[in-house]
Formats: sequence, structure tokens, C-alpha cells
Amino acid sequence: MKEPTKENEKMPFGWALFCILFLLISMILSVAWLDIPVHINLLASMAVTLAVAAVNGKSWDEIAGYIEYGGKICMAPTLTMMIIGILIGSWIASGTVPMIIYWGLKLINPAVFLVASCVVCCITSVATGSSWSTAGTVGIALIAVGGGLGINPAMTAGAIISGSYFGDKMSPMSDTTNLAPAVAEADIFDHIRAMIYTSGPSLIVALAVYGVLGMQYTAHNVNSEEIQLTMDTLKSVFNLNPVVLLPPVIVSVMAVLKKPAIPTLLISSAVAAILAMTVQGATLTEITTIMDTGYVSETGIYDIDVLLSRGGLQSMMWTASLGMLGMLYGAIMEKSGLLEAFLDKLKMFTGSLGGLVTMVILSCIILLAATASQTLAIVVGGRMYIGEFRKKDLLPQTLSRTLEDSGTIVSPLIPWSLCGVYMAGTLGVPVLSYLPYAVFCWLCPILAIIYGFTGKFFWKTGEIPSKRTYRPVDTRS
Repeated sequence: MKEPTKENEKMPFGWALFCILFLLISMILSVAWLDIPVHINLLASMAVTLAVAAVNGKSWDEIAGYIEYGGKICMAPTLTMMIIGILIGSWIASGTVPMIIYWGLKLINPAVFLVASCVVCCITSVATGSSWSTAGTVGIALIAVGGGLGINPAMTAGAIISGSYFGDKMSPMSDTTNLAPAVAEADIFDHIRAMIYTSGPSLIVALAVYGVLGMQYTAHNVNSEEIQLTMDTLKSVFNLNPVVLLPPVIVSVMAVLKKPAIPTLLISSAVAAILAMTVQGATLTEITTIMDTGYVSETGIYDIDVLLSRGGLQSMMWTASLGMLGMLYGAIMEKSGLLEAFLDKLKMFTGSLGGLVTMVILSCIILLAATASQTLAIVVGGRMYIGEFRKKDLLPQTLSRTLEDSGTIVSPLIPWSLCGVYMAGTLGVPVLSYLPYAVFCWLCPILAIIYGFTGKFFWKTGEIPSKRTYRPVDTRS
């Protein structure tokens, strides 16, 4: 089989535009009016793109190579999604999630819950460097606590995602925090310092919004009898021994030690399964069934059963298959040359600094929509525009920051991107429902564009100390 390469001939812009518009319009029509399953939309878009590639002279061997490439890059995230499903089921069965819910209901004031959720996720994701691990562990517990307090799940999910992506963006242990400066040829700590100017104000505004939203959930407005009933039921159904907090402790410790995500999640799930058998009295058959199909709560109290009936490998298959299709579509667009043909046209708008910043952000968002991958958005977007930043003698960290302001934190706002399908599947809240409340994620790129047009915090060589600079280029013809 012929291995696809980046040296493939560039495709005509008209065909590239057609493929992008087909995907975006079909997705918008489906979500807004037609109610066509998103998987079928992606398959149809993939078929159209394959046909365009064939019409433009690509052989089936080449096209099969594109699909094989997409399969390789989507396997690790797909496996991670499946394991998260297992982890959620095992954490509930072990009593970990019920324990967190119990103490969350007991200690947290509903008025500050959204702010507290965002802050807790910030701290966790800075420590672990992973938005996925944060949402899949602390996040699911916070969703359950919020449900017990009667708080809108979309608001809770928005606060969780804002906090998770702040940490993912700012942590030196995050993969994207290392990837963006590597692509932009910046020093990682210069990069992190530069991100403070967009991430800091965006987080402060987000926390203020959550504070205002939380004012409607005062202790006076919350049904204290229902909360007490939930707590009493959890205490009667589960053995709330402190040892059941061992699974999240394992995740935190292994993350700080920079251990890979997949073995970390598997070990935590295995420990939770052992606790389910030894502390909660589950049999081996029961816990393995829960890990496969999810925990089913049968307390007879509707709200509690809704809170706890979730998880399992099978529950993540819809999410995993959607992520896989998105990555396959993106691989075909990338390797066929269609994506490059489309994005090259955007470079004509990069004359001013504001135009350049806007085009970087727009390109990364288009890449996210077209490839479903934040990694491809950062890599392709960065390599496309590094020459433009070099010509303007801007410091490398201004490019790497802009890549993160779009390629990293907009990813959970796109329903068919890997991050979007993961967050929606894990938290049980559709992307379009939590999008308005994920304030940090949509405010950062807006702030970056404002800085671009005002010239604020886009430094040139010599304006601030920097470990790396772009070498001057001779722009004379």
C-alpha cells in the first residue's frame, strides 16, 4: 500500500471549499432541523471527500493509505474513551463517586458550587496536565453533586470544562502545552508566561459569570429535604469508608509522576473493582458486568438512580465511534491535500497583525472542524503561519499562545471533534447545551483577536526577555 505523504500535489481550492462546506452545512442542518445522526453525516462527508480525491486523480491505494493513517492516529484516544467508561462504572460500584457526592452535598454551598467546580478542575488539571482525566474523574463526581443540588447540568459541565481546559492549557505536563511551543519554536516557560495574558483574564471573567449564575441556587432555594434524602440513601446503599477514595488518589499521584494516561486509568479502574468486591460486597461477575455495560442504580428514588446509572465500556462506544469517524475524515482531508489547498487561501488576509492573529485562530478552528483533532490543528496551523510571524519579527511565544487560544481550548466546543464527543459522552451533557457556559473556552480566542488588533501583548524581538527568537529574514525581493 502506498504511504500518503505531505508532498502530495495540492488540490484545487474549489474542491477543497466544496468538501469543507459540505461537512459544515450538513452538520448545521442536521443539528438544527433534520435530526440526522451525526455519524451518518460524517460518513456522508467522508464519502464525498473520497469521491473528490478520486476525481482529482488519487488512486485507491493512496486513498486506502489515508484511511490507514487515520486509523493509526485515532486508536489511542479511542481506547482512552473506552477505558474512561470502564473507570466511571467501577468508581460508582466501589463507592468512590457516591462518597464524593455525599460529602459534596454535605459541605458545598449551592451558591458557590459552580465557582468551586471550576476552581477544583483548574487545580486538578494543572496538577495532572490532562483535561480528559480531570473531566473523567473529578468531573463526573461534580456533575452528580450538581444534580443533587438541583443545578442545571449544562452550567456544571461548562464550569468543569472551563476549569479543565485552563489547567490543560497552563500545565507544563500537558501534551498541548508542550506541542504548541515545539511547533512554534518557542521555549515552553516563555510560552506559559505568555498565555497568562489571555488565560488569566478569561478565567477571571468565567469565575465571575459562574458566581452570578450561582446566585439563583442559594441554600434557601434548594430543597434541603431532597438533599438529606439523597445523602441518607447513599449512606444506606454504599459503605462510605474513606478507603474508597483510593482510586482518585492513584490517578492524581500517577499523573504527578507523569505516568501515561492509559495505564493510570486501567490501574485506577482495577483498584476500584477490588474495592467494589471487598468494601461494597460485589461479586466478580457483577463488577465485570458493570465495567462492561455500566452501573445500574435501583434505589427506587428517581433522582439518585439517574445520578448513578452510568458508565461502562459500552456506554462510550457511541462517543468512541464518532471520534474515530471524525479522525478518519480529517486524515483524508489532510493527506489528500484538500485541507492545505483551502487554508493557503487564508494567508492573503495576514497583512496586519490583527488579520494575522484572526487567520491563525480561524484556521485552527477550521482544522478542528475538518480533522476533529486538536493535535492536527496545532501542528498544521503552526507550520502554516510561522513564516508570517517570523517576517513580522514577533516572538515565538506569541504564535504558540495563539495556537493554544484556538487549537486547544475551542476543541470541546465542536460537537464532532474528539474532545467534544469525549466531554459530551463523559459528562452526559450535549456540546451545544454546555457551550454557552464554557466561558473560558470561547472567551480566550476573542481576547486574543482583540489583542491582535490593538497590538497588546504581541511582543517583537527585544521588547521583553525571551529565551528564543525568530532569526531575522530578508524580505527584499
